[in-house]
Amino acid sequence: MRNPMASKMKIKFKKKNFENLSRRKSPKASTSKAKHRKPIHRIRVDWHQYFMNIAAEVASRSTCDRKHVGAVIVRDKTILSTGYNGSVRGLPHCDDVGHMMEDNHCVATIHAEANAIIQAAKNGVRVDGADIYITASPCWNCFKIVTNAGIKNIYYGEFYRDDRIFDAAKRLGMFVRQIMVHKTR
Repeated sequence: MRNPMASKMKIKFKKKNFENLSRRKSPKASTSKAKHRKPIHRIRVDWHQYFMNIAAEVASRSTCDRKHVGAVIVRDKTILSTGYNGSVRGLPHCDDVGHMMEDNHCVATIHAEANAIIQAAKNGVRVDGADIYITASPCWNCFKIVTNAGIKNIYYGEFYRDDRIFDAAKRLGMFVRQIMVHKTR
């Protein structure tokens, strides 16, 4: 036996949907209202800050607790490779066994920019003509590696040790610029 209440509910439900349909606004009415709404304000970082923020995230993978550095190699707004400072593959990390110090510098790690170039080479990615974003300016040895890899522009977060890179970059026609790393967390 059918429940008489169920059939009434169906009718009410259908009638309610029909009423809602008749109350719909025409497409013109809804678009004209949208034009006059204030846009929601959001901050969209520029490309340089975007890649520097990614370099900061890459630095979080660092295995040398003396300094966490990340690097991102970019060409045409496309990430080609990343790297962070860490031990030689297969050897223990500084975080686990301590540092190998020479002249107040840990020599157990491979620097972030060198690791990014190595990763690109390992994966068959050409970095010639690219830019590099590094959370710290390159040391002299890494500057030489970056230069010989054909990287044209260096963007760095904080200054690290060696100001020889600035004079050499100028003589080589390279562009070197500091971009502050904004903490996103």
